[in-house]
Amino acid sequence: MKNTVLVTGGAGFIGSHTCKALLKNGYRVGVIDNFNDYYSPKIKRDNIKQINGTIQNVGLNKDSFKLFEGDIRDAAFVINVFDKLRPQAVIHLAACAGVRPSIENPELYITTNIDGTVNILQAMVKYDVKRHVFASSSSVYGNNKKVPFSESDPVDNPISPYAATKKSGELICHTYHYLYNISTACLRFFTVYGPGQRPDLAINKFTKLILKGKEIPVFGDGTTRRDYTFIDDIVDGIMKALVWTDGEIKYDIFNLGENNTVTLNQMIKSIERSLNMKAKINRLPEQPGDVKQTWADIEKSKRILGYNPSTAFDEGIDKFIKWYKDYGCNIE
Repeated sequence: MKNTVLVTGGAGFIGSHTCKALLKNGYRVGVIDNFNDYYSPKIKRDNIKQINGTIQNVGLNKDSFKLFEGDIRDAAFVINVFDKLRPQAVIHLAACAGVRPSIENPELYITTNIDGTVNILQAMVKYDVKRHVFASSSSVYGNNKKVPFSESDPVDNPISPYAATKKSGELICHTYHYLYNISTACLRFFTVYGPGQRPDLAINKFTKLILKGKEIPVFGDGTTRRDYTFIDDIVDGIMKALVWTDGEIKYDIFNLGENNTVTLNQMIKSIERSLNMKAKINRLPEQPGDVKQTWADIEKSKRILGYNPSTAFDEGIDKFIKWYKDYGCNIE
């Protein structure tokens, strides 16, 4: 058995896929999750069942996985988890997600994404944990006019509270790296999708509505662009970042994207193609806080991490649609 890794937010979309990959690679895994109601907690409970299924499939014993239900905003709870689990590394994915909800409730995003991150880092200091992978976001780039977005670009002008908390998280991680010699890889995720995707995200939401013959809400004229990144490619990047933080003390920021952009209109057409159905579109005004485009420069991640995304968008949509028809439509 390899080292023990604590995954915060491990019952979520990215977190549960990451936990399964860790277990398949021989790691012992601990999960913190509060199973909040941002979307149905049942989906997260089902994700935990799938993680337990992975344990059985790869022949591990039950001690290889432990779930700790609680909130990273609770410093005493976090310390208790570290005391019981004694991890050698942390993959910190727990956060309040979503640009638009952060505008409606910025206080929740600040206390969770900033204060919660400090609680995790303080526990790492107390228990001398030196390896850390932090989930940041492409939203930190704001409406960056230079494309593709590079890790060296200025990110001092966030346009949503969510983006501001993710940039703050990167800065706090650097502070703890400097003061306490914690190796940290900050990963800027670009629009993650695939089997198990959260129901509030566009691909999942649109698929559900199209299958039901209902209108899909499309904000703006459909020309906004996103660098959609398949979940398997994201998890591969996380696993490579975890290994990168071995050995010498380092801090760096990496984009995890596909280095390819797809318009909202193209995304809808891809779903229509895969479903063999036509979408009914309800055009709505642009939303405040939404960026015009995201586009990842991944040369640094390729060079340093060995990151190499391999799933084309249409292929990824087909995999998502198959999952949704087989399983996803039954768990919401």
